[in-house]
Amino acid sequence: MSTLPERPNTALLVIDVQTGVVSGGHERDQVVANISTLVGKARAGSVPVVWVQHNSENLMKDSEDWQLVPELKRSESEPLVHKTFADSFEDTDLEDVLAGAGIGRLFVSGAQTDECIRSTIHGAFVRGYDVTLVGDAHTTEDLSEYGAPTPDKVIAHTNLYWQYHKAPGRTAAVENTADVTFTEA
Repeated sequence: MSTLPERPNTALLVIDVQTGVVSGGHERDQVVANISTLVGKARAGSVPVVWVQHNSENLMKDSEDWQLVPELKRSESEPLVHKTFADSFEDTDLEDVLAGAGIGRLFVSGAQTDECIRSTIHGAFVRGYDVTLVGDAHTTEDLSEYGAPTPDKVIAHTNLYWQYHKAPGRTAAVENTADVTFTEA
């Protein structure tokens, strides 16, 4: 149970599934297909879908790389949060969007596992949210030439440690796309 008791609702976060972010992502097409499935499930269950889009010097707003991938279509009624830091809450209106909809439980998908996904799941958790990471709906690029583990290991490790993450009054979990029902925890 979230430490935000006045927020009984659930939302799906779709983080940085932008052309330039996921172009080199591990199992990109399958991850995007899984996110598309999640978006469909959320919409069918009247669960809000909140889109997050990164802007930076290397990912200029309105550029081709900045656009959401063509396989995913955001509805005009769905909130779009613009960010410039890894944590989707940092210096954005995400908290206001979620509070306004009474959301205390998040399902998280998107990119990059080792930066924006990890930062956001931790950011949400410390702010009192219950956080379910969708284990087969996040990806990252191969940064092993810089000393990082290969992307499959980054993703597997993130899923492993998040399923055992604990804090008073909050839950952390990992579910695969096929198991997500957006029902109460």
